[in-house]
Amino acid sequence: MLRQATATLTIDTRGRGLVEITGRVAGFVADAQCASGVLTLFVRHTSASLLVQENADPAVCADLERFFARLVPDGDPLFRHDDEGPDDMPAHVRAALTQVNLSIPVVHGRMALGTWQGIYLWEHRLRGHRREVVAHVVGE
Repeated sequence: MLRQATATLTIDTRGRGLVEITGRVAGFVADAQCASGVLTLFVRHTSASLLVQENADPAVCADLERFFARLVPDGDPLFRHDDEGPDDMPAHVRAALTQVNLSIPVVHGRMALGTWQGIYLWEHRLRGHRREVVAHVVGE
């Protein structure tokens, strides 16, 4: 019999950077009692994103942040949209270059992540925000 479950996870960020949410998502999957299926995650914002990334070495997250700071700098005169400050449009570009949704297989009741993989919400704004991630699992 096909089952499904949904939830909205609220994530408070401290400002720009990656927040690991693997544990919260794993708890949702466990509560859904789905042995085999697919998990979909969707962030409901245009200045934050989701990604699967290494969760063993914090330098990986720091390196990603430094790379994006070089790629999409705050206050770039190229951008006109700055209604909420010099990080406004760069945050939108960062979200456009990454992902706002993820699909992860569920196998034997658990996410089929690799050994060093974790799920992250990436806050692209300089100040903290309360972000919402909609989680949906469907399967048997």
